[in-house]
Amino acid sequence: MEKIKRFLKGEEGVTAIEYGLIAALIAVVIVTAVTTVGTKLSSTFTTVGNKLP
Repeated sequence: MEKIKRFLKGEEGVTAIEYGLIAALIAVVIVTAVTTVGTKLSSTFTTVGNKLP
């Protein structure tokens, strides 16, 4: 019973979950930013390519 109480009061697992959530959020932000920049960059290259003879 004592082991169960220590497990429920332990905060190490909670900290690991928090770090995992932060890492996932950062990954989502990076993917969104790269997708947006990639789309705009592709559009720019298409515009420049169309203006060349």
